[in-house]
Amino acid sequence: MVVGVPKEIKDGENRVALTPAGAYDLVNRGHTVLIQRGAGLGSGLTDEEYRSAGATLVDGPEEIYQRAELVVKVKEPLEPEYPLLREGLILFTYLHLASSESLTQALGKRGVIAIGYETIETKEGKLPALVPMSEVAGRMAMQVGMRLLEAEYGGRGILVGGVPGVPPAEVVVLGCGVVGLNAAKVALGLGAQVTILDINHDRLKYLDDIMHGHVITWYANPLNIEKAALYADLLIGAVLVPGARTPMLVSEKVVRKMKPGAVIVDVSVDQGGCVETTRPTTHSYPTYIVHQVVHYAVPNMPAAVPRTSTFALTNVTLPYICAIADKGLRQALQDDLALARGVNLAYGQVVHSGVAEAFGLDRVPLSEALGW
Repeated sequence: MVVGVPKEIKDGENRVALTPAGAYDLVNRGHTVLIQRGAGLGSGLTDEEYRSAGATLVDGPEEIYQRAELVVKVKEPLEPEYPLLREGLILFTYLHLASSESLTQALGKRGVIAIGYETIETKEGKLPALVPMSEVAGRMAMQVGMRLLEAEYGGRGILVGGVPGVPPAEVVVLGCGVVGLNAAKVALGLGAQVTILDINHDRLKYLDDIMHGHVITWYANPLNIEKAALYADLLIGAVLVPGARTPMLVSEKVVRKMKPGAVIVDVSVDQGGCVETTRPTTHSYPTYIVHQVVHYAVPNMPAAVPRTSTFALTNVTLPYICAIADKGLRQALQDDLALARGVNLAYGQVVHSGVAEAFGLDRVPLSEALGW
């Protein structure tokens, strides 16, 4: 199979979808790997490393999209890339379609077989390809939030860990999944007073157990969320409904009542965000202020630490890439239900329920969409 890796064009996106080691593995399995020149430079991976691994370097994305049967990316295609898409092309990347009707329409119109990393789901409900970037984003949320609390950035001028005689920052985390857990661990390590809210009692119990009671756990109903938001110095949105739009949990009315100079880091923005005043930002312009509250809502947060993120991502995606390339798409999907659940659209048909529900579209079974 011909596997293509274009250079990412999203603002601030320095990750690459395949490492030289991954290219080497695929080439040794008998596949052709096309890498756009410079695709790995943002992650410190040179063209020569890819060439030495057996990959073929190409000058632009056009050749990759024309020749490749499987295109592997980090982030969703942007509008300039839409004309490069074609019917039957297998696109494997983070999609987050429930927050983008325009991308959903473009992929449908072009007849692409679109597989989202974030919707690969095991029978136990785990999201293996989302975990590494959620770990990075959760830890980064505290790193970013700590900086934005400084007065220079419009924050309250609070040191997260405080000092003897001066209390630490109040950090509130909405969601107790991978992002929330990692954010809470870092916040606690920095000395913050941490509150985490979720609707899953087992997750709250687990967090309480591993943190030995040092984190306040609270059931996430509307009243508790509002109370927590009002005392938060830093509010981290870490809510996820796999494949679907994130529910809006913090209204603008609540944001208006938050402390002046408080900070919101909405990690869930790539699925629409859990705060009403959230809108996507970029690494070039990451923040804005609404009702005297600093908002950070960059959908591709892990791109700020591209080397760590690239290696962490490809550790989990490469086995799926190899499976598709080795077996062909049909056999790979039939052999792995988790991968099959990752398919969002195929030949113009929506096959993922979360995407269909987000836009009121009809969902068809995967086998029907692929004509099996």
